[in-house]
Amino acid sequence: MMERVFWAILAMVHIAPAAALVRPGLITRLYGVAQDAPTFLLLQHRAALFACVFLVCGWAIFDPGVRRLAVVVAAVSMIAFLVLYRLGGSPASLQVIALTDFAALPVLAASAYLAWK
Repeated sequence: MMERVFWAILAMVHIAPAAALVRPGLITRLYGVAQDAPTFLLLQHRAALFACVFLVCGWAIFDPGVRRLAVVVAAVSMIAFLVLYRLGGSPASLQVIALTDFAALPVLAASAYLAWK
């Protein structure tokens, strides 16, 4: 039961950036990038990748066989962002995202442990 809760939490962490794929206005609200900016398209593509992370974490709720893959996908997403955030000088505009990923790391660690035990 707790495994499913952990995967639901990890899916929820990724739902807002994934939702930007179908609600492009979220890109401006979440990241402060105007729709006419050249980076807007890259952020839409990023939203598509977050949709993949969201879907695999959601799938892991119901299918234990996909949980190891889901750990890898979520870990790459979360840890890569946190490392890049730190190397990029920890911009204040991305602090909420960094704190969310950081707070979810114990859930990811528990999910990884349970996936490989």
